[in-house]
Amino acid sequence: MSVNTAENVKATLPPELDHPWGKQSKWALVQLCKGQTVTAHIRPELSYDRVVAECFLSDGRDLAAELVRAGMALDWPKFSGGKYRHLETADARRKLWRADARQRGKLRSQSDC
Repeated sequence: MSVNTAENVKATLPPELDHPWGKQSKWALVQLCKGQTVTAHIRPELSYDRVVAECFLSDGRDLAAELVRAGMALDWPKFSGGKYRHLETADARRKLWRADARQRGKLRSQSDC
């Protein structure tokens, strides 16, 4: 699993690497996955021309849920149907304001430029 997969975990929207909390989000994912086997179930839809996948650790933990619970990603109802919203930390949308703005269409991804 490449580190860039942090942005492809189904139903979440972590910050881009050059956004506030981007590097922290990446390293949170690295820590979760380090030494683990990750299973990715590729979905047919794309997000910003990136593959979307449901990813699980060998112990069954859902990486999307873990990232949202840690405050390192936001639920993305477009893909999740709101499945992870209840796991968002109280300050997640304020802390990850650029990811929140991107999700609402107020900020374009670098790949869109």
